[in-house]
Amino acid sequence: MNDSQQPTIRHTQSTDASQPAEQPTEHLLGAADIRRIAADAGITPTKKFGQNFVIDPGTVRRIVREADVHADTHVMEVGPGLGSLTLAILETGATMTAVEIDPLLAERLPRTVAEFMPTAAGRLTVVNRDALTARPDNTPGFDDGEPFTLVANLPYNVATPIILTLLERFDNLQSFLVMVQKEVADRLAAEPGSKIYGTPSVKLAWYGRAKRIGNIGRNVFWPAPNVDSALVRFDRYTPQEQLDVSGGADRETTFRLIDAAFSQRRKTLHAALRRATPPTPAVSEAAFAQAHIDPTRRGETLRVTEFAALAAAIGGQTAAGQTAENAPSANGSAANGKEA
Repeated sequence: MNDSQQPTIRHTQSTDASQPAEQPTEHLLGAADIRRIAADAGITPTKKFGQNFVIDPGTVRRIVREADVHADTHVMEVGPGLGSLTLAILETGATMTAVEIDPLLAERLPRTVAEFMPTAAGRLTVVNRDALTARPDNTPGFDDGEPFTLVANLPYNVATPIILTLLERFDNLQSFLVMVQKEVADRLAAEPGSKIYGTPSVKLAWYGRAKRIGNIGRNVFWPAPNVDSALVRFDRYTPQEQLDVSGGADRETTFRLIDAAFSQRRKTLHAALRRATPPTPAVSEAAFAQAHIDPTRRGETLRVTEFAALAAAIGGQTAAGQTAENAPSANGSAANGKEA
């Protein structure tokens, strides 16, 4: 779907209470339910969308519990699939929006909720959209600034881009609990100095605190993946904490420094930043000194606050240089201007 296209939005209708038909007992999806729904809808899990459906009710309830979802929580779920986690979220009384890229799954999900949890149907909105194109102005229910949480079994091949994109675009995304590939979980929660500490670790730390909270076995999925899975919990900084982390530096400059430092992680900071492609802003010895950072260190040893301090020092020097260039000369003209 192009970003300019309008997403398909489906609001699940509650079962009409005036109908005499007996309501089924509400329950979460098991393995037999998942396979039946997939067969009925003609759905086959695809590698293209990284689809591995959870078939264990205990696992999805654990995810919801660790996410601290309650009746007053507004939840975004990315990649709901056949609805296993969706039903567990709705079971708490929460209101939620499911963002699903696969049109077949997006069309089927409201029917699944109406069948297995009809009393919760009115609290679900389904948006047929690629989460990487989601913004507050094109995703219903998220443009009011009210806080929400992300709870998802993310497609493993795009998990990190989805997380960082949503955090950048949605200031009101206050927390998330995601299931991702174990190696991805390790990187997201890694500390400076470790071999797995890298760009995702530092960029996520710009926004808040992440921690691993457990592993998930392969046998709870259909089809079973070839990799292990893990849960990551994240909580966003308060505005004051964010200011303490950034030190006034802008995110764009800080992230460019992070990308450059880890593009050649075995190089010293001075060498990596000098050879970066595309080039980063010029980092002078004075900027390193102002940020209290040894230029012979490697990027993998720096915390996000140190990258931010270096970005702030660069920004300060750039601003000072521009001021000097535009300052009037002795004859009253700008220093970089021409005499009349």
